[in-house]
Amino acid sequence: MRVTTRQAPGWQPAAIDGSQLLIGFGTALGLGWAVLGMLLYLVRSPGQSVADLARVFPSALRLAAALYRDRTLPRSVRRRMRIALIYNLVPINIIPDFVPVIGLVDNVAVLAWALRSTVRIAGPAVVAGHWKGSQAALTALYRALRLPGLPEHEPPP
Repeated sequence: MRVTTRQAPGWQPAAIDGSQLLIGFGTALGLGWAVLGMLLYLVRSPGQSVADLARVFPSALRLAAALYRDRTLPRSVRRRMRIALIYNLVPINIIPDFVPVIGLVDNVAVLAWALRSTVRIAGPAVVAGHWKGSQAALTALYRALRLPGLPEHEPPP
């Protein structure tokens, strides 16, 4: 079976040169970073900078690694942490990590799933005990994950 399409007489597909492609890619990248910045701004705690909030993701990965190494936690929690860590370490997944801005969206979603379930199963005190970042960053993580019951915690010096 052959599929044919009708085109207007004299119609030619537009030629796209490298500069147009580069401008389009740069515009999409800039808009993506702007949207990410706005989301970080909206999620942050009052008085917290966007740069502090941007450091929450690496701290959350360190938290996942610490929870995975904790032998006192149930296997189901440690299994979720292992899945989240492996998923975040592999560069090719649902949305490849080399895609600017949106390449990390699926990584954040998997980590959020693992941390939310850990707080529900193990409790917020266990999570706070393994947290090495600032209290403001932990509060921002709880707000971003929409978790209740943030315990007061001072990280070790």
